[in-house]
Amino acid sequence: MATFTKAILSGSTSGKGVLVVATATAGTLIHTAVAGASALDEIWLYAVNTSSSSVKLTIEFGGATAPADNIEVTVLPEAGLVTVVPGLLLNGALTVKAFAGTASVVTVHGFVNKIA
Repeated sequence: MATFTKAILSGSTSGKGVLVVATATAGTLIHTAVAGASALDEIWLYAVNTSSSSVKLTIEFGGATAPADNIEVTVLPEAGLVTVVPGLLLNGALTVKAFAGTASVVTVHGFVNKIA
């Protein structure tokens, strides 16, 4: 029987959002998944853009090889929280990183359901 434990993103400080400062690969670290192949991290990410212009956000999910590892979304200005990763699974100590078209205007919030 699997157990689920909700946890903060490893790139977060005390559960706060992670400011995306990178504008190219390798991006700002958002989360490092659980090591090994049997446990899983179910990752939920939401982005908010505080600028007055649309900003392209690229999530490097598990690697930095484009386009296979990239999730791209244009985050509209001041649109509130926008879902960018809807519970995708990752393990093997792979990382989730992000970069944006403009530095320091997009913040990524979220959580992880650790499945063992």
